[in-house]
Amino acid sequence: QVQLAESGGGLMQPGGSLRLSCVASGFTLDYYAIGWFRQAPGKEREGVSCISRDGSTYYADSVKGRFTISRDSAKNTVFLQINSLKPEDTAVYYCATDRGPWGRCSGSYQRPDEYDRWGQGTQVTVSS
Repeated sequence: QVQLAESGGGLMQPGGSLRLSCVASGFTLDYYAIGWFRQAPGKEREGVSCISRDGSTYYADSVKGRFTISRDSAKNTVFLQINSLKPEDTAVYYCATDRGPWGRCSGSYQRPDEYDRWGQGTQVTVSS
């Protein structure tokens, strides 16, 4: 079965850190650019980061300096490290595969319609 599965979310205190995982089943993540998105209640899905096949990384201005995206090919997994958590980071976090054929994050990497395969999401709640 071809699917993506996110994990690692939870209830966290402000200032804390966590690492989200995006594991692929039935296909190899290495061939794709992978994006991370988040969606807070009542808000649109927001693209926060993307990693290309060659390891190039991209971040939304709102998360730059606090989020780090990375790959582990052996584990067929992409990670999103989130540091200095803020209440505004509260959202469901999703990973997705870019639909482009070259494995590169496009100039529109923050647009959900650039991606064609999504995981079910993992909830991150930041609250004291």
